[in-house]
Amino acid sequence: MTGIDDLPIRDELRGKSPYGAPQIDVPVRLNTNENPYPLPPALVARIAERVTEAARDLNRYPDRDAVQLRTELAAYLTRTAGHSVGMAGVWAANGSNEILQQLLQAFGGPGRTALGFEPSYSMHALIARGTGTGWLSGPRNDDFTIDLEAARRTIAERKPDVVFICSPNNPTGTAVDAGTVLALYEAAQAAKGGPGALVIIDEAYGEFSHRPSLLPLIEGRPNLVLSRTMSKAFGAAGLRLGYLAADPAVVDAVQLVRLPYHLSAVTQATALAALEHTDTLLGYVEQLKAERDRLVSELRAIGCAVTESDANFVQFGRFDDAHATWQALLDHGVLVRDNGVPGWLRVTAGTPAENDAFLDAVRAVTKENKQ
Repeated sequence: MTGIDDLPIRDELRGKSPYGAPQIDVPVRLNTNENPYPLPPALVARIAERVTEAARDLNRYPDRDAVQLRTELAAYLTRTAGHSVGMAGVWAANGSNEILQQLLQAFGGPGRTALGFEPSYSMHALIARGTGTGWLSGPRNDDFTIDLEAARRTIAERKPDVVFICSPNNPTGTAVDAGTVLALYEAAQAAKGGPGALVIIDEAYGEFSHRPSLLPLIEGRPNLVLSRTMSKAFGAAGLRLGYLAADPAVVDAVQLVRLPYHLSAVTQATALAALEHTDTLLGYVEQLKAERDRLVSELRAIGCAVTESDANFVQFGRFDDAHATWQALLDHGVLVRDNGVPGWLRVTAGTPAENDAFLDAVRAVTKENKQ
């Protein structure tokens, strides 16, 4: 039977595994950072209306440049993220992963390198590999914050073409302050010289943060890009809609590599409907922030170590055998995420009932481990 390695696949892809979390049918699934609240009925009805309108013209290609959608995304960012942006500085694609892929297609590639600070979102390295971009792993402190001085030295020595800063960071939940971002940006520009390096702030969980968005930092910094998604705060993981904000020249650059008509008319219609209901959806975000903070407090009361979280998930530990604890929780009907960070697991903030079930499972497993 033919296997992948029997094919003329690229050498850097041999022996690798695709990205993905276990999809297991259990009562409580808190492993993929989804928003647990279904879309409100009024929004579902509005989606149906907009999609019906779009369906009348499905014999035609969609708006190639998604002008209306980008205009509304710009308005959303201007209203909620503390900085005015225009349509020309916003770009949308099929999930933030496609945004990151397009950025690496345009600014990475063979002979170029990207730097990230691990543990972090594993797709950064996977997308780099998929675009032929070399990957460099940067330093973090024991508390999972970025080791700034060590990072500066790494940037000066390795001279990456692209730098990823994930804030809040996945899987740890830690946020990055503006001063650190600016220091890394300046280091990346100085190291490369000439046109400098592209610095990408991955703010997929930005709406859940205690801190203000880092969006204002893009002003006057043409090599700084902010990436966002509608999967988390908007409760629209099934939509697959991500977007970036940057200098309009960056948008011009990614259009050189984007596929033609990459955003379907149905996707654009659905996203536009969701943007009409941002106040309601952001109300769910506030509920999840409160539940996240409750998880942090109660996990510590149980005796777990917990990383400070600005996201809709919590990293907790420390376990002698994290995977064994993951399995024990699964045996109690609760699925969390084993990201491979030694001694730690990650749980998504769910509904109050789901979080209660998770905490009860942690208490039970803790008691079993002491017997």
